[in-house]
Amino acid sequence: MAAVTVMRDQVIAEARSWIGTPFSHQQTMRGIACDCGGLPRGVCIALGTFPADYHLLPEAQPFLGYGRLPDGVSMQQACATFMTPIAREDMQAGDAILVRFDSHPQHLGILTPYRHGGLAFVQATPRGVIETRLLFGTEPRAMKFVAAYRLPGVA
Repeated sequence: MAAVTVMRDQVIAEARSWIGTPFSHQQTMRGIACDCGGLPRGVCIALGTFPADYHLLPEAQPFLGYGRLPDGVSMQQACATFMTPIAREDMQAGDAILVRFDSHPQHLGILTPYRHGGLAFVQATPRGVIETRLLFGTEPRAMKFVAAYRLPGVA
């Protein structure tokens, strides 16, 4: 990967530029189609911190092989391949987070500043890429924190 440094405001602006992109599994094309794994990949490609031909790299295979149903391992391995794990208390706008709804990690997005304080979450959903307030809950289907990651090249 290229040794490019980007600022958090660039990551946030790029992530927000994907809002409205339709959902499609295993895709990474702003304005055309992406999934939750494709969003951070696409942001990093656009900012030059992932190579555009990342899919040809042997180390990219875990990030391309995750299924529609979470298996408890694939998405977390994929995240660790391209991003640096950070502590939950260190996460901030411009970082990525991995969450779960049931028992397995299954959903990824990019943190942004929430307009009323705190954090929001740009994420690819079946409705397309949206930005929502970041809320973790205890209800059975609530979003639960799994891990936070620093995107490559973020200062």
